[in-house]
Amino acid sequence: MKFSVSAVLPCFNEQDNIRAMYGSLTKVLKPYETYELLFVDDGSTDATLETIRSIAAADPKVRFISLSRNFGHQHALKAGLDHATGDCVISLDADMQHPPTLIPVMIEQWQQGFEVVNTIRGEQKSLSISKKITSGLFYNLVNKLSSVEIKPGVADFRLLDRKVVDALKQFNENYIFLRGLIPWMGFKQTSVHFEPAERLSGQTKYSFIRMLRLALDGITSFSSRPLYLSIAIGSVIAGLAFLYGIYAVYVHLFTEDALPGWTSITASVLFIGGIQLIMLGIIGIYLGKLFIENKKRPNYIIRQKNF
Repeated sequence: MKFSVSAVLPCFNEQDNIRAMYGSLTKVLKPYETYELLFVDDGSTDATLETIRSIAAADPKVRFISLSRNFGHQHALKAGLDHATGDCVISLDADMQHPPTLIPVMIEQWQQGFEVVNTIRGEQKSLSISKKITSGLFYNLVNKLSSVEIKPGVADFRLLDRKVVDALKQFNENYIFLRGLIPWMGFKQTSVHFEPAERLSGQTKYSFIRMLRLALDGITSFSSRPLYLSIAIGSVIAGLAFLYGIYAVYVHLFTEDALPGWTSITASVLFIGGIQLIMLGIIGIYLGKLFIENKKRPNYIIRQKNF
């Protein structure tokens, strides 16, 4: 059975990794004959795009997309998936941490009938304690507050069948979160494990702040529970404010410790503050849904491509 393979690689300031990644991928994909490498330059400020251009000039199997600015990893990955043409599409990072040698195993799983082949990343020994803690918190928060289950260690290194890619093209969410969207879509899925390699060059683009934003995107994209949580918190505060108001009245009536006007101001401010949190939570449920559904900006803007 003949089939074509697409490898999608989002890139941001990876000039020192591109050629090594290209060499590894072509070596692994050469037996499949019909394949393409699709690099997506996500607004790099170094020589990443120039390096990709020089490789593409010498190899017709290499295609590239250059985005008009840095739209973020998830949107760059979506751009690649939207333009990939293979019967199966494999997404992986360009920093050599996702081993191309795992691709034949993923393709074997696909040939056995699986439509999505995910990868589960093993824990790197070189990771700092803070990184391990934040990673654990990330998956715990997402799984407890969202409506989809995301396996700890799941990576954006995955294989998608053509029908899954075509279905994914229909999504135009502004805050796309593929690690949650892929399991939400269903299809026949499996997973394979891998041990991540050290970065060949450069530094990770996922700082603590970026991880926090990714977690918030994941939670808010698949659940309105945080908004309901704000209502619960507001209700608790309103209840405490009511009790504190009773205490303030007691102090005013039965002791001489209260300052003039203190009772009414304290009770009213605390009570109204709690009520406001409740109302903001209710409004937030509707506003959040309208905000996500009605913002129809494009996920990305292409500045240049070679196809």
